[in-house]
Amino acid sequence: MKVSLFSFDTQAAARVKPGHVLLIMSMVNWMAAFLTTGLNIALPQIQTQFNLGPVALGWVPLGYILAMAIVLVPFGKIADTKGRHMVFAIGLWTLFISAVCLIFVPSYTPLIIFRALSGVGSGMCFASATAIVAIAYPPKSRGFAMGIMAMTAYAGQFCGPVLGGIISAKSWRYIFVVAAVYVLFNIILDIWLLRGAEWKDEAEESFDWQGSAVYAVAMSAFLLGFSWLPLIRGFVLTVAGIMGIAGFAWWESHARVPVLNLDLFRRNRLFVLSNLTALISYASVWAMTYLMSLYLEDIRGLSTITAGLVLVAGVVLQTALAPVGGRLSDRIQPRWVVSTGMGLCVLGLAALSFLGFTTPYWVIFLGLCLLGIGYALFSGPNQAAIMGSVARKDVGPAGAMVGTMRVVGQAFSVALVTVVLAVTVGRQEITPGDYPHLVTGIHIAFIIMAVLCAASILASLARGDVSRHRTSGETVSPVAEA
Repeated sequence: MKVSLFSFDTQAAARVKPGHVLLIMSMVNWMAAFLTTGLNIALPQIQTQFNLGPVALGWVPLGYILAMAIVLVPFGKIADTKGRHMVFAIGLWTLFISAVCLIFVPSYTPLIIFRALSGVGSGMCFASATAIVAIAYPPKSRGFAMGIMAMTAYAGQFCGPVLGGIISAKSWRYIFVVAAVYVLFNIILDIWLLRGAEWKDEAEESFDWQGSAVYAVAMSAFLLGFSWLPLIRGFVLTVAGIMGIAGFAWWESHARVPVLNLDLFRRNRLFVLSNLTALISYASVWAMTYLMSLYLEDIRGLSTITAGLVLVAGVVLQTALAPVGGRLSDRIQPRWVVSTGMGLCVLGLAALSFLGFTTPYWVIFLGLCLLGIGYALFSGPNQAAIMGSVARKDVGPAGAMVGTMRVVGQAFSVALVTVVLAVTVGRQEITPGDYPHLVTGIHIAFIIMAVLCAASILASLARGDVSRHRTSGETVSPVAEA
């Protein structure tokens, strides 16, 4: 058996079982979600150990998200030309090294540096993982594969708070001990099961470093600005980021070898509207957990553990039904499955918009379950639609855009809720006297989120049907063109 660390062979890809590919890529999905939610539980420990204020503490998760967001698109292009599996493998090693370093960080600055390095590693993995799975699975079963990947991410979100709380009971550093061991096991499985197989289509060519630099700066300003809204610096950075992204688009339209093929946005209506659906849906749903945590702990007086158990209901359904949603999209056009899922999310958000001081718990569970089922029908089918809307040579950038839409949508969702609560409650620490204003803010936020989610249904329905031969071909079919 051939075993290699960084020697990859395109001929070996045909001999690799698709199930092995899905296992390796899904394991990374689980770890990334687990680390994000699990570490959030341990943030108070980190705050105490390093004597951090809320802004400094916020950089622990923010540094990871920023680093991942700015490398997704460039590494999607690098993966296409240098090798998708090679980029994925280097990303795994980057995750492992950063996890080991995070176990021993002595102070705040290296904590942020190596947390950002973790974001780079995750970005490298995500920039290539979705593309590899899309190539490994034929169109008739691609939705199921994407549903499995979504399921593992949801399982990581579910396990994070529970396992993270148990693992970090003595020290937050043990979370990274577990992460290092897990990723090392993932690396060993990758070497053993994939045997150096490579998925690569384009000939090696020059890389647009200038365009990548513009993209990195613009995306950083954009996401940072979102995180600081509604402060003045937040608006300034957000506008600067939007202008920078426009400048990046202009540069790419004139670049000889662009990082991102803008024809995907000019001519491929299915690709554009599927990504828009993803962006709006993440923006409308992601901050729900934050709002519900405030409601359950502050308004209803539940403990952190009990509030977490209440929130688990929707996540369990989301995890269990994600493969079902993916399988449905293999038999029914994804836009119908996705639109149905988003319709259920609208109903769930609408139900939660009526929360009050004495709302029956069955109403809360109903809203959470509707959201869980709805998102299970959304994620896998929508990813399958995006990956099925492009030719094989563009699966790298397409997979990178999946991750980018998720990160930007999540940032927008948090910013939206932050602005609403700042207006209705204020920026001070929330006290019992503020609870009536908090309830009002929760009402307004959920109503806005429900309206946004309804807009995602329109984007989903308008996209058109997926051509079932797409990712295995080399041309853009007429159904996807604007």
